[in-house]
Amino acid sequence: MSKDWQELLEMTGGGPLVVERVRLPAKDIAIEGTFALPQLARLDAADQVFVAAFVRAHGSIKEMERVFGVSYPTIKARLNKIAGRLEFVDTDPKPSERDVLDRLSAGEITAAQAIAELEASR
Repeated sequence: MSKDWQELLEMTGGGPLVVERVRLPAKDIAIEGTFALPQLARLDAADQVFVAAFVRAHGSIKEMERVFGVSYPTIKARLNKIAGRLEFVDTDPKPSERDVLDRLSAGEITAAQAIAELEASR
């Protein structure tokens, strides 16, 4: 009997959950190891529904207000609560000093650009 992963999250009371065995029945393969659930799967069911609705609304808070029948501050508060539970990847990381110097050595940037980048990363 398979259990829904939401049921497993409820059983842990929101605590950490680690999957140690994954079985692919169609291929008769089982993989053992330590697998963490993806971040979105760790959200409770209500927050997952909210995130799915937000994506479906193309990020429109106005549309979310209409769908859920609540105000802008309520939508923003819920988004902030969910965002606080997620880890985000830095999409614009500062280059390391070594990277800047390597690009300078390769002639990809000027000395002035290298100085500006090094100063900005401090």
